[in-house]
Amino acid sequence: MKKILIINGHPDKESFNFALSDAYRRGASTSGAEIEVINIRDLEFNPNLEFGYRKRTALEPDLLEAQEKLKWAEHLVWIYPVWWSSVPAMMKGFLDRVLLPGFAFKKKEKSLFSDKLLSGKTARIICTLDQPAWYYKWIYGNPSHNAIKKGTLNFIGVKKVRITSIGPIRLSKQEFRVKWLEKVEKLGKMNK
Repeated sequence: MKKILIINGHPDKESFNFALSDAYRRGASTSGAEIEVINIRDLEFNPNLEFGYRKRTALEPDLLEAQEKLKWAEHLVWIYPVWWSSVPAMMKGFLDRVLLPGFAFKKKEKSLFSDKLLSGKTARIICTLDQPAWYYKWIYGNPSHNAIKKGTLNFIGVKKVRITSIGPIRLSKQEFRVKWLEKVEKLGKMNK
């Protein structure tokens, strides 16, 4: 039985991202997977890494619980909208505050490289765009995909990362959204 953690980075609980999160969860639950969910919008924490890594800021209880869920999970599902070619501010703050040295990675002495402390996990990124996925890839170069997949997940040891880009959402019709909800539910059933 696979242990799946769904992390939703959208600040609006009535967003299409929340519908996608529910669809993935429904699919995964039919496969018998164990599922935990983090809705970043519901957490109480300061998103500002106030002192960088120079001085540790105590983690709030919600962030300590998030770290436990991240350790527990075998498969991480990140769901978020792409805003300004990046992730929403609260999600960025969550990443800054949770994926700390000593938890997600360990800096090697006299080296630019780090030990990856969350190795062995897989991930799926499901992100929504206000433009076609091909346009985001070929015109902009997939900046948020690269930041999350390579700069974040690969850096902490999550090597197998798949990406599902859904767009354009703005001005999309109901049939388009229903089709994507069905596709994401199937991904959940396959635990991918």
